Amino acid sequence: MKRFTGFVIKEFYHIFRDYRTLLILFGIPAVQLLLFGYVITNEIKDARIAIYDASKDEVTRKISEKILSSGYFILEKNLNNYSQIGPIFREGKTKLVIVFGSKFAEKLQQEGKAELQILGDASDPNTANILVNYATGIINNYLISINIEQMPMRIIPEVRMQYNPELKGVFMFVPGIMAMLLMLISALMTSLSITREKELGTMELLLVSPLRPIQIIIGKVIPYVVLAFIDSCVILAMGNFVFGVPVQGNIILLLAECLLYITMALSLGILISSITSSQQVAMTISLMALMLPTILLSGFIFPVENMPVILQGLCYIMPPKYFITIIKDIMLKGNGFIYVWKETVILALFTVTFMMMSIKKFKIRLA
Repeated sequence: MKRFTGFVIKEFYHIFRDYRTLLILFGIPAVQLLLFGYVITNEIKDARIAIYDASKDEVTRKISEKILSSGYFILEKNLNNYSQIGPIFREGKTKLVIVFGSKFAEKLQQEGKAELQILGDASDPNTANILVNYATGIINNYLISINIEQMPMRIIPEVRMQYNPELKGVFMFVPGIMAMLLMLISALMTSLSITREKELGTMELLLVSPLRPIQIIIGKVIPYVVLAFIDSCVILAMGNFVFGVPVQGNIILLLAECLLYITMALSLGILISSITSSQQVAMTISLMALMLPTILLSGFIFPVENMPVILQGLCYIMPPKYFITIIKDIMLKGNGFIYVWKETVILALFTVTFMMMSIKKFKIRLA
């Protein structure tokens, strides 16, 4: 028993001296708890909306004030005509547009009813549905307050969902799944492939061959470029033919953006392999640093606007966030390059940065 107790104490000492084990035991659960606690919420705040008020009377002003003072919405723009609705949705910032018809207050007083439109960007159906419910609830509360001392009145909202009228969840999941799978296939498999050579001791044999180091790296990653690109084509085809997700924009532009994202993920995988020496470590880093952030911090499932400011800052350094925006803009909204050039430039900068860092690390480690 004494030997067993000594053995158990020795194991505790080993664990306490190994910071990596302590990090896995205590650090990762704490970080995951904080991420899930702050990220996973159905409440949406500070969603950007636009208002087109063709009536500009006291009633429409009060309704607009109530909507904007609720804490759920921020006014992005007051529209001057109905034709501005399409372009402002295409820009991607505005999630909801509220349209008041002409002579709104007059119709409400004389006929006892008035109509308005609530238009939602249903490329993210969950967010659109929640925001429409928020706006409808605020309007109904206003009606209750004015009906206390006056004749019964009612406002009939006409709800329309842009880009996804049926609110199909698959319209949201196809872009997100594509971003996650391409990241994992490209970065994870590339990092494992190179670290496998290090573990087996064959990387040195490759380096003394007539091939240059950069040629070896390119040769290792080309198969994953081809396979990941085929995967992207399969996902797009299945999304379109099986689930009915449309491809409204230019298919060549869409495939080019997929290729850019794959290249970025591959450069990240090379960077991971250059700072690790075993497949196990590379897999752990890849899964923890790629899979969870792609799901939680990319806007794939949970809107970025819901998160605390610190986590929103982390979202803006996550490449999948920009790729998901690009995919939705091209597939669902039919946008061209002029609407996605900023996200494209950011992905290209990520690619160049990761590639330069990985080349520098690779030379240091294998000099």
